[in-house]
Amino acid sequence: LIHGGLSPDGRHAVFETRGEIVTVPARRGIPHDLTQTPGVAERNPAWSPDGNWIAYFSDESGEYEMHLRPADGAGETRKIKLGAAPSFYYHPIWSPNSKHIAYADKRGNLWVLNVETGASVIVDTQPSMVNYGPDPGPNAWNPDPDPGAYSWSPDSRWLTYTLSLPNHLSAVFLYNLENGGKHQVTDGMSDASYPKFSDSGDFLYFAASTDSGAASDLSVSSTSNPIATYNLYLVALARTTASPFAAESDEETNNAAPPPAGAEVKIDFENLNQRILALRVPGRNYQGLYAGKSNTLFALESPPAYPSTETSDSDVPPECTVWKIDPATREAEQFTDGVTTFALSADGNRALFKKDDDWFVTGTDKSPGDGEGRLKLDKLKISVDPRAEWRQMYHEAWRIERDFFYDPALHGLDLKATEARYRIYLEGLASRADLNYLFEVMLGELASGHIYISGGDLPEVKAVPVGLLGADYSVENGRYRFSRIYTRENWNPDLRAPLEGAGLQVSVGDYLLAVDGKDIPGTAELYSFFQDKADKVVTLRVGPNPDGTGARETKVRTIENEHDLRNRAWIEDNRRTVDRLSSNRLAYVYLPDTDVSGYTAFNRYYYAQIDKQGFIIDERFNAGGSFSDYWVDRLQRKILIHSANREGTDDSIPAGATAGPKVMLINEFAGSGGDVLPWYFRKLGIGPLVGRRTWGDVGDLVDHPLLDGGRVPAPNLCNYGTEGQWEVENRGMAPDYEVELDPKAWRAGRDLQLEKAVQVALKLLAKNPPKPSRRPPFPNYHLKPNPPLGHKGSGDD
Repeated sequence: LIHGGLSPDGRHAVFETRGEIVTVPARRGIPHDLTQTPGVAERNPAWSPDGNWIAYFSDESGEYEMHLRPADGAGETRKIKLGAAPSFYYHPIWSPNSKHIAYADKRGNLWVLNVETGASVIVDTQPSMVNYGPDPGPNAWNPDPDPGAYSWSPDSRWLTYTLSLPNHLSAVFLYNLENGGKHQVTDGMSDASYPKFSDSGDFLYFAASTDSGAASDLSVSSTSNPIATYNLYLVALARTTASPFAAESDEETNNAAPPPAGAEVKIDFENLNQRILALRVPGRNYQGLYAGKSNTLFALESPPAYPSTETSDSDVPPECTVWKIDPATREAEQFTDGVTTFALSADGNRALFKKDDDWFVTGTDKSPGDGEGRLKLDKLKISVDPRAEWRQMYHEAWRIERDFFYDPALHGLDLKATEARYRIYLEGLASRADLNYLFEVMLGELASGHIYISGGDLPEVKAVPVGLLGADYSVENGRYRFSRIYTRENWNPDLRAPLEGAGLQVSVGDYLLAVDGKDIPGTAELYSFFQDKADKVVTLRVGPNPDGTGARETKVRTIENEHDLRNRAWIEDNRRTVDRLSSNRLAYVYLPDTDVSGYTAFNRYYYAQIDKQGFIIDERFNAGGSFSDYWVDRLQRKILIHSANREGTDDSIPAGATAGPKVMLINEFAGSGGDVLPWYFRKLGIGPLVGRRTWGDVGDLVDHPLLDGGRVPAPNLCNYGTEGQWEVENRGMAPDYEVELDPKAWRAGRDLQLEKAVQVALKLLAKNPPKPSRRPPFPNYHLKPNPPLGHKGSGDD
């Protein structure tokens, strides 16, 4: 279930699931599939505040249109064409009087639909990155159905929204539905987001950050900056509106009742920005605001955007804490936590949220108890026609490329002809996996990277986990023998090496004789003895002799995956090789990607070896991620000054700057950010490249979900050089020294690419040996006047 919403009174929830629109009772009753349209994608449902209609986008016609279906399922469905050209549309939000619907498209347009006439008008257009689409607003995981980028006033006369400014920050705007007038509310000196009217219409709430300017969604440099802090604010819309938190006093106060719901919202634009007030609740990483009843506010706090662990999954929405805020009392209390999606009913009395893969509907007057309001979804059933779905997804895949691919001409591909040419294979498909294979073949016609086909309704194959010991084996004398035992290589607390640790009497050269009492001959499949024993304690019988004499038993806990152990061993082996070949003069730093793992690896290995005279930066097999400015910013640093200390050695400033040579290792398995890193490295003249040409795939992608959850991404941007040339996409970065990774040498324990990089670096070091700092004599200001720096003096001095 995705894109959940509530009926006006919160008695029912509405969801999109597998292209169907379904309603689910909050308490009693049974779920209903309103649409029952296998092979048609129905998306983003929204219940009208008057309770009569459910609006959603449908591609029944072959392109997405707005459908309005009676909420009780009876009667005809209204079908309204949208926009002048077909597109993808998002986040329909009804006006409180149920006469208009605000929605957005992938082109960055914000629209308002007149429900009576069926006519749509553009409110505004994002000038750069789309803020209203799949990645709404400043944060990708803003909960549905309200993306936070736009919302209505209680009287349905005003729409508030955010718009990106030339400084890449967002400002809050107001749009008047009656005359089309637009007004900017915030000044653009902060990153403002999530504007919401209070239910009384007196105030406009929003969140804003003044420390988010250094962050960039495409750059890993923001990883090194503190997470942006958003504070909450309100604007008193009319000059006569009293502050909700005027000075506290026991004196008599004005207890005038708030205006009734739907009363006309009065906005005085003169000095409007002077009536912005802070809510005086703690600043947090807020990811969404929702206006409740009686001027209360619900705010979602997200954990840091860049987790500190290397195992973070950016495809998983964060678990947010929901705060309930009363501006009048200046109190914020925790409503619930662990939430990945949140919404309020139109009357503000109920909340819909998702946590721990369950959906809940609860009242908003108090914090819900554990399990309170859990929706009963076990009776929800929909009919599926796989072949009808495959036809829809086939057409949708081409529409995704048509609308999102960075080149409108699709690299010269005739889309209609190509779609027709491959369509004949649809009827021959036997499984969902066949459809993914067809996607891979047909989208190869685009001659572009970043089209990673994945997912879909594929059968789950239950694997039997095999226990591993973190070791290499040889077969000698009819037995398995330990030829290498992998360790944590120290300072890696997250790794676990089964055969490393106090009391484990296993050494290289020992024979593995038995597991849990079962004898292991050298002719047997070794791993069959460890089936279904992953992460379990096993008893090993090991010894120095194949006949079992002198054997001993020891208990160890296995692991399920050895990748991290072996990868760390490869890195440390390379580092020791560089130490040996360079007589300890060169450092070795491996970068597995240009994301959090690469950031962590660089910070660990680069600064720990800053005392070396040069660096080998290895980005072979780099999996990419973000743009690579962080690493080259550090690598190109120059020593600017030295610091003389009273005791100890002198220091060089800035810290982390080195004057020695840097050489980068590249190969054909490094792409995306792994293309950009050597591209930057060469542009800045940091040093030569050694190895093989990178794969040439430097764009970004829109990962648009298909009907059954499968993924057919479209590269939505590509990068070119400052001279106006496509430099790397489909070309890759060629090395200055081309060296093949020779398999025979590799098996013999030699890495010819690494050896060449060391050779190049040592030659550069010989040409420009390090220059030690030279501390000048300390001045004696009492012996002779010392002219200021740059002053030549005169004959009279």
